[in-house]
Amino acid sequence: MTAAARWIRVNLFADRRDSAITLVTAAVVVMLGFRLLRFLFVTGRWEIVRVNLALYLYGRYPRDQLWRIVVAVVVVGFLGGVLAGIVARRRDTAARRAGEPVDDRGLGARVGDLAVRIWPLLALVAVLLALSTTIGPTLVALAVLVAIVLGRVLGAALPRRLDIVFFVLPVLTPLALLPFLTEPLGWDSWGGIMLTLLIASVSMIACFPLGLLLALGRRSAKLPAVRTISVGFIEFFRGVPLVVLVLMSDQALGFFFPQSMLPGKVVRAIVVFTIFTAAYVAEIVRGGLQSVPRGQAEAAQALGMAPWRVTGWIVLPQALRNVIPALVGQFISLFKDTTLVFVIGLLDPLTVADNVTKQSDFELSNFPEALIFAGLLFWVGSYTMSRESQRLERRLGVGTR
Repeated sequence: MTAAARWIRVNLFADRRDSAITLVTAAVVVMLGFRLLRFLFVTGRWEIVRVNLALYLYGRYPRDQLWRIVVAVVVVGFLGGVLAGIVARRRDTAARRAGEPVDDRGLGARVGDLAVRIWPLLALVAVLLALSTTIGPTLVALAVLVAIVLGRVLGAALPRRLDIVFFVLPVLTPLALLPFLTEPLGWDSWGGIMLTLLIASVSMIACFPLGLLLALGRRSAKLPAVRTISVGFIEFFRGVPLVVLVLMSDQALGFFFPQSMLPGKVVRAIVVFTIFTAAYVAEIVRGGLQSVPRGQAEAAQALGMAPWRVTGWIVLPQALRNVIPALVGQFISLFKDTTLVFVIGLLDPLTVADNVTKQSDFELSNFPEALIFAGLLFWVGSYTMSRESQRLERRLGVGTR
């Protein structure tokens, strides 16, 4: 008996009760799987998504300016490939120095591993290409793939002294691309998943350092004023519903400032998501700081290290390592909470899904496909972040000794 057959026999058909449960469960799974596949490929009315695919992706962005989005995506893909090449080269170099085996497989094998890691994104791309009616999206996908591969090869061949440049570029480039993308249409008129990615990514980048400072301020023993301010900030924003803050950013600010002084709706939404999430990040980081044994800080102080060095080099790295799952969970929550911007009139994917069912061609029928597609966009983003978090945890040994 093979190992697989032995496992099935022991775990699924050990006795009559287990066999009955296995057969009933298998029947239910087969029936649900058949109905799902039938809905996806036979009965599903996906024309509503196909007709409105542009609205789901980039809202009201001018169609004659879409080349700007293509350029931005290709540039980001290239820089991502360069960064991946640098990380792989540094990992291989560290393995050689430590006398550990080096992954000497070819580029094709490594690309295959990457495809397994990001299969939800690849599946989403396949769905988008299947729904598109022109060859343009296929050419764009090929261009992005070529950019990623070229960047990966270049990153592995770059001199080590240039590493810091290409570690910083992926962070600065999106900021440099924003004026380029907003020239034909300000981001207050953006929509779809493009708007969601803008709000979520900027908020994630901004809330982490703010939350880190709040956590350190709350634990400060020598600066009571800073501790009081940090506690007040954290407790206030954790105690107010996010939707109330979003509404206040749109309505209440007008009572205190002239309209000419107020930033756009997207900027206000980003500020709200940043400060709200920073309050939760602060508590997550504070929990991580408390998980580090006090003896390590005391040992570092006994060696004469300055307090900021003890925190930055000894305590904080261990604390952040311990709270990776909670941090990523909070970022996933932020990504999904961006749908609340509909209350201030912004066109997020869920708002698009609701609006397209009111079009004259579709308003007489209930189209769950519109909501299912919007849910797919969010699921792919959330699941990918979760998978990458788990991979990082395994590499850092989180939860192991």
